[in-house]
Amino acid sequence: MMKSCKIVGLFCASVLVASPAFAFDGWHLDSATAIPGKTGSWDGLTVDADGNRLFIGHRKQGLQVFDLASNKVVKLIDKTASGSSNGALLIPEFDLGISTNENGTITPFKLSTLNTIGEPIKLGNEADSSVYDPATKRIFVVLDGDKTGADLAVVDAATLKMVGKVKLPSRKPQSLDVDEKGNLFVASRDMEAVHRVDTKTMKVTATWPAPGCGQTNGLAMDNGNKRIFLGCRGNAKVKPSFAVMNAETGKVVYTSEIGGGNDSVIYDADLKRVFLGNGVGAVLNVFEQVNADTYKPVETLGTRQGMRSFAMHPKTKKIYAISAEGSADASRKITTSVSPFYANTFFDNTFTVFTFTKK
Repeated sequence: MMKSCKIVGLFCASVLVASPAFAFDGWHLDSATAIPGKTGSWDGLTVDADGNRLFIGHRKQGLQVFDLASNKVVKLIDKTASGSSNGALLIPEFDLGISTNENGTITPFKLSTLNTIGEPIKLGNEADSSVYDPATKRIFVVLDGDKTGADLAVVDAATLKMVGKVKLPSRKPQSLDVDEKGNLFVASRDMEAVHRVDTKTMKVTATWPAPGCGQTNGLAMDNGNKRIFLGCRGNAKVKPSFAVMNAETGKVVYTSEIGGGNDSVIYDADLKRVFLGNGVGAVLNVFEQVNADTYKPVETLGTRQGMRSFAMHPKTKKIYAISAEGSADASRKITTSVSPFYANTFFDNTFTVFTFTKK
């Protein structure tokens, strides 16, 4: 009897080793710091790990530089308020920062001094997301589209000269990222697909549909496993979801439901975690990466209505987000494509930087 009991015990132990439970990280709010002044709308967040700073695209308030040690805004990048900043792209290789602006310009500045370089550069219609491709030393900027499609403006990082445009069939290109080997991937919200672009020839080389991913919006790369992580807002047939796409074949290998109104997708290779920030559902979904094609929901943190812009500090692993107290004023235009009650009015002195940490 004792012998069989030991055998059973060993068997049970081996099962536990082979099938570990997925740990609860316990992500929670660590601090919240209000930024005094007018609020207005906002868009992208970018962490400067070396400078321990957070760049905030505060639209008509401009590109604000928030010091993460003192929890204070230490700089407003000149000539970004008039352009209405959507956020920053940081390129330490060239001591360069770029503010992408709603008026279709980019405002270059030096990372070391935070001083602007010359005048804003006009690229086209509204400049939204942007990414730097180290393989070609080029900057790719999403411009607002029309019924014929949309353009990616291509800028040489060394000279800040526009070298061309990539014509996309999508009218609503959104987030983009690179594999650092000459390929750029763009989420298409209206086509519910992903475009692959050759960063050297500036040509679209593939358009992959994303079944199970309605309104493809957020995008981040896992270049080690050659996977594309997608945040999907959902549609009448498909719930908001997280989707994983093979970056070589375009095949969707995993989907799972998330909160509504996705904007941000963050992947951290050290933690083996994918984070999806959702402003309408007011949750941060966290998934564990088991392997390239296997993912498990770990937890869903309740955040705040409208909190859609997130960024992670690659060294401290803290997550930063922004939001403000808002209301949907029925007498003004409401972006009903996002939510019937999407906020269009924000109250002064309520714009806040939130910091999240693990337990």
